[in-house]
Amino acid sequence: MPDERYVLGVSAFYHDSAAALTCGGRILAAAQEERFTREKGDAGFPHRAVEYVLGQEGLVPDDLAVVAFYDSPMLKLERMLSTYLTGNASAARAFVVAMKAFMPEKFPVEKAIQHALGSRVRVHLGEHHLSHAASAFYPSPFHESAILTIDGVGEWSTCSIGHGQGRDITLIEEIEYPNSLGLLYSALTMFCGFKVNSGEYKLMGLAPYGAPRFQGALLDEVIHLDPDGSFSLNPAYFAYLHGLHTYTDRLATLLETDPRSPEAPLMQIHADIAASIQAVTNRAVLALARRACTSAGSSNLCLAGGVALNVVAMGSLERSDSFTGVWIQPAAGDAGGALGAALWVDHHEFGSPRPVDGEDGMAGAFLGPAPGQVDTGSANALADAGLITRDLGGTPLPDAVADLLASGSVVGIARGRMEFGPRALGNRSILADPRNPDTQKRLNLKTKYRESFRPFAPIVLEEDACTYFEMPPGLRSPYMLKTFPVQQALRMGDGKEADRDGPLGFERINETRSVIPAVTHIDYSARVQTVASAHHPFLHDVLVAFRVRTGCSVLVNTSFNVRGEPIVCSAFDAVRCFLLTDIDALVLDGSLIVRSDQTVAMPDAHEIAMALADYVLD
Repeated sequence: MPDERYVLGVSAFYHDSAAALTCGGRILAAAQEERFTREKGDAGFPHRAVEYVLGQEGLVPDDLAVVAFYDSPMLKLERMLSTYLTGNASAARAFVVAMKAFMPEKFPVEKAIQHALGSRVRVHLGEHHLSHAASAFYPSPFHESAILTIDGVGEWSTCSIGHGQGRDITLIEEIEYPNSLGLLYSALTMFCGFKVNSGEYKLMGLAPYGAPRFQGALLDEVIHLDPDGSFSLNPAYFAYLHGLHTYTDRLATLLETDPRSPEAPLMQIHADIAASIQAVTNRAVLALARRACTSAGSSNLCLAGGVALNVVAMGSLERSDSFTGVWIQPAAGDAGGALGAALWVDHHEFGSPRPVDGEDGMAGAFLGPAPGQVDTGSANALADAGLITRDLGGTPLPDAVADLLASGSVVGIARGRMEFGPRALGNRSILADPRNPDTQKRLNLKTKYRESFRPFAPIVLEEDACTYFEMPPGLRSPYMLKTFPVQQALRMGDGKEADRDGPLGFERINETRSVIPAVTHIDYSARVQTVASAHHPFLHDVLVAFRVRTGCSVLVNTSFNVRGEPIVCSAFDAVRCFLLTDIDALVLDGSLIVRSDQTVAMPDAHEIAMALADYVLD
């Protein structure tokens, strides 16, 4: 048995289950269960993720000092009982549904963990927002910082403000359910016809196509927001205290339209609603962030919780000049709670050191498995699919990839340890040329199979970032968590106004708005990832080689998956996604597979799916 005190963190039973392993204050491994089971947002106990993180260090459950759960089931049950049993008769059905989901596995969490890992493991039950706060502060590059966590709801808290210093975290104040900025944003997500817990990104992407003409109405009627950041919601507009829906009919009256069904066309009014709630969110988050720094007596700010993944609001924080430094946990949602729970026990109970050297502790978020580590080796996956690799003849792989990208090819990348959190950061990515006006349309409709209005993000050499984007010199954005405007000198487009009474203007979507149109949103914003040679040498080399060939040091970077599926994890996942899309080339570990090199006719999607069905994970 190892002498070290290993801590396993677990989040489970609500959405985006995950496992994380720490020891001596170091983050060793972390992964989301969905990446293994291929079930997007998998909420079950993270058996496969636990197996991976333990296997990464050659451990078995008996080697663990403690298993830290990210949540307090008892406090959550207290909130649910209080909410439903003090409501009116219409709450009865919702109460029955909630209890059926909660009681079988979510309440006896300690027993569920011991059943999965063995009765001898010691279990620590944490608290939701403390786990978020720990995930935000402990890996941050700051010795001391204000901490702000914002999400839908944990046990009772929907927002917390705290202070971190060294190994210590103190929560100072909280906002409690049913007042929730996350639930407000989710309610508008559902109103516009998108799925809660995954469609919020779509609502955020839709917002720049609209005008915030309902912002005043929302602030007057729905959310009362004080200048110091405190807020409350008007219960007349929300139904989650009394039923199964999140909003009442009064919201439709206020927004001058009926709720949109998921199959209905997007109208301009939906973009205006999206723009309005985004404007409210930006305003509320900035006020809360300033309050957090005032309460904590710090000019640094760390953030976590689902709302911290709202890149538009996070970009507004960076541009506000109110903070010395802003750091966001890249796995800011519930998956990151597993990491926070583990780090809390590691530092708070075991007293593990927390060295701060100006770098964060997330290892670039590359904490998951390598492609051949999961179900089959990379060479086996290629051979079983009948694919041949390109002989590079001594050409460095980054140069070969840059040649393909410069010629207009779309290239999937699956190499190294996969990313922890929702963003693909270069190890499970699809890359393309941002200068081509047709790239966004091609990727959305033929590769990602997703809505055409959704933007793609750029990766850029860290040393060239200010050439393309309005960013402070030297600012890093390695986790793609903030938006920045494209430089004025690179912009183009006529800026024509939308027809406010008709369907969403898709001709506006296909406008060429800058010299890098594939990564320039309609409002000239971009969700920027900066790439440094020290942190991602392969991706940096690809960008340098692309710059040599084209004069451009920006590429499109989107996650390697299709709509409705998690980001690819294994070698098999990467091969399958390559075959079932029109991606031109695949980098799998150190091999380059080019579609045009294949000597036999590529089978159609059905044939490939059937041929590789034996590899589908249990």
